[in-house]
Amino acid sequence: MARAENLHSQLVGWAKIILPLCAIGLLSTLFLFARGTSAPDAVPLERIEEIAREQRLSAPEFSGLTDEGATVVIRAKTARPDITRPDTVMIDDVGLRMDTPDGTRIDVMAVSGEIDGRAQVARFLGLARVTTSNGYELETNGLIANLQSGVVTSDGLLEVRAPFGEISAGNVTFDFDEDAGGQRMLFTNGVRLLYKGQAASEGQEE
Repeated sequence: MARAENLHSQLVGWAKIILPLCAIGLLSTLFLFARGTSAPDAVPLERIEEIAREQRLSAPEFSGLTDEGATVVIRAKTARPDITRPDTVMIDDVGLRMDTPDGTRIDVMAVSGEIDGRAQVARFLGLARVTTSNGYELETNGLIANLQSGVVTSDGLLEVRAPFGEISAGNVTFDFDEDAGGQRMLFTNGVRLLYKGQAASEGQEE
């Protein structure tokens, strides 16, 4: 039952994005056909491709639940279909918020990204900034979020500012494990830790 409700919420979220884009495409097609009846050469092929590329939806929002019960919301400034991949939507000025069942929140900000509806994956391209409600801040060159499982994985090197110091690593994975106490961060590939400790932190505050 829970999985059916999760699928329904995901479908509703996708419909909010895909149906308006389809409407834009249909309106553009009707406009072009109407022009073509009286002036078949008035709209060159290059212009048709340009109009198809410029189909946009302002301030889209996608929301759903992961298999582990985390709430995921993705917002963007604009969204447009990828003409080469019909199941993919390109998004700009994108933000993701994930609230896990244990109360931890993860926020991701990136300049651009894409949502693959068939694979249920969101990709954040270029520099991505991540903050967590338990005091971690990190920057990395790209992130991949699985919208079904709720697992978020970095796509390159990262620098982390933690409550106890600084961490650098090749990759980080965020996942949720109820048996392990909730939200986890797994750092791999050349992990380095600069531990400041509580005394150093108190000295900085003074």
